[in-house]
Amino acid sequence: MSQRVTLQDIADELGVSRNTVSKAINNTGLLSESTKKKVLAKTVEMGYKQFSYVDFDNVNKQLQAKNDKTEIALLTTWFLNGSHFSAPMLDKFQLEISKFGYSMSMHIIRDEDIKNLTLPASLHNDRLAGIMCIEVFDYDYASMLSKLDIPILFVDTPVDIGKEPLRGDKLLMENSSPIISFISDLKQNGISRIGFIGEYMHCQSFFERYMAYRTGMNIHQLEINESWCLTKNKPGILHPDKKDYKSYIQEELEKLSVLPQVFICANDFVALDLLNVLNKMQIKIPEDIKILGFDDAPEARIISPKLSTVHIHSQILGFSATQLLLSRINEPDMNFRTMHCETNLVLRASTGD
Repeated sequence: MSQRVTLQDIADELGVSRNTVSKAINNTGLLSESTKKKVLAKTVEMGYKQFSYVDFDNVNKQLQAKNDKTEIALLTTWFLNGSHFSAPMLDKFQLEISKFGYSMSMHIIRDEDIKNLTLPASLHNDRLAGIMCIEVFDYDYASMLSKLDIPILFVDTPVDIGKEPLRGDKLLMENSSPIISFISDLKQNGISRIGFIGEYMHCQSFFERYMAYRTGMNIHQLEINESWCLTKNKPGILHPDKKDYKSYIQEELEKLSVLPQVFICANDFVALDLLNVLNKMQIKIPEDIKILGFDDAPEARIISPKLSTVHIHSQILGFSATQLLLSRINEPDMNFRTMHCETNLVLRASTGD
């Protein structure tokens, strides 16, 4: 066909909706395999130029013809549990890479590995096609990994402001727009005393959320009271335990003569610590202070009051991770990419909703 083919053209040819065609091409939503294959076949037949979906039936043969390495190593600094968005994301990632003939192995990075810049002893390169890093937030260690000449994807990253950029693709959630939108809603409701809690240099996502807080406050001409920004940990503590972090929050709150009306927290677990401290101090939520978290962990829905938060679409992160890493394996010399996946503000009882 000489003219440009659109999704609607494909939908009209098949007698299905444009939405069905979009779902099949982008591998999102729920479609039967027969419908998906029918749409993909018609897409190829009609020469749709924006077609980026990889044919599961052929991709394995194509990749294996170029590379007989079939293992993807997950490197992380701690065991991921069901409360963390990474766990359901990895379920989707494993499912997707298996369609391409890959398997995943998991390797824990120890403190000694980070100190000595060494790979985990369990990691062997003979079958390694690529690396995916989750919760690897030490810059020097991440930089070492990115220079191994192995395709690598970082799911969230260390903060590299003023440093050499990491030589790898990066996958993050959309950290900014939900927070800025939340601040806009607060201002419309006459709320101006807004604070932030979370160590903003802990990782890129925390950094982006803190910058979104400051941007939102500036855009809406709201004063930032630095005493309401609890952005430090106790000195020398890389991963403070719950007791230490709660103590830090309480110590800082007790210094304040005037409390903010709202605290935006770097993630749900910071928000849960804050909620625990406020209950201990007999400060009511949301009557005295409203709280917003980030991640939409399962705990956010079962505590009282239920936590307002930002929902991360773990399945989309898993699918996007597959596309980024496998395309890097296929085309190792392409420019590095950073992708942000959509997130959504979810308002519950902790903000009075």
